[in-house]
Amino acid sequence: MLVCVGCQWHLKPSDTDASGRRIGIQRFDRMEMLYLTTGDYAALQQMNTYFPTETRMLIEDMLHLGQVDDPEINTKFLFFFQDSTLQQMLNDVQQQYANMDDVDEQLSTTFKRLKEELPDVTVPTVYTQIGSFDQSIIVSGSSLGVSLDKYLGTDYPFYRDHYSEQERQLMHRDMIVPDCLCFYLLSVYPLPKGNEQTDRDRHMGRIMWTANRLMQKQVFDNDFVDEASTYMHHHPGTSLHEFLLDRKD
Repeated sequence: MLVCVGCQWHLKPSDTDASGRRIGIQRFDRMEMLYLTTGDYAALQQMNTYFPTETRMLIEDMLHLGQVDDPEINTKFLFFFQDSTLQQMLNDVQQQYANMDDVDEQLSTTFKRLKEELPDVTVPTVYTQIGSFDQSIIVSGSSLGVSLDKYLGTDYPFYRDHYSEQERQLMHRDMIVPDCLCFYLLSVYPLPKGNEQTDRDRHMGRIMWTANRLMQKQVFDNDFVDEASTYMHHHPGTSLHEFLLDRKD
């Protein structure tokens, strides 16, 4: 089902600020951007030192460039992004996401609500990265990776040529937090086993309804979200945990 060169930034921001309100998005994309645009080996060293797991997943699992310990992998990584379309994308990500305070604040608020509703759920660490238009959110344990290249706007030229209008409606900045919620909830409450598509769609409807509730607005809207809303309206005493577990396995 699945960036900013030359400005001040923290390598590994803390999970919260002094008031305890902020998630503190880890800007892995900035190190990545610096290496890909300048070839600065120090930036690559910082990627491997401060974000070893994220670097490995990016190179091996997302870009499929080979093993991270391959002696030639750094050259392959740099060369891969020399494509003119990806070079333009790097520039566009840098411009659109120089500041992400609004996203950070929204993430902190919605995951605080999630923690209030589901106390046993761990609030994830969130980091940003740059891929190649393939995947939007990567979940690994309690870590969420946001690929900023998938959130450049509904009318982004590359999107118009490669994605349907329906898909493009979800590929903008305001969808980062809802997508983080959905993918993370899906990792905690996975799709039911078996081949019944209706059961899978129903479960996704419940995940999306939950994201709407935590966002406190209607982000996702389809028949299965409506079904979930009707269910909760008629079962007001149902906890969110029970609601998300109530499925066929």
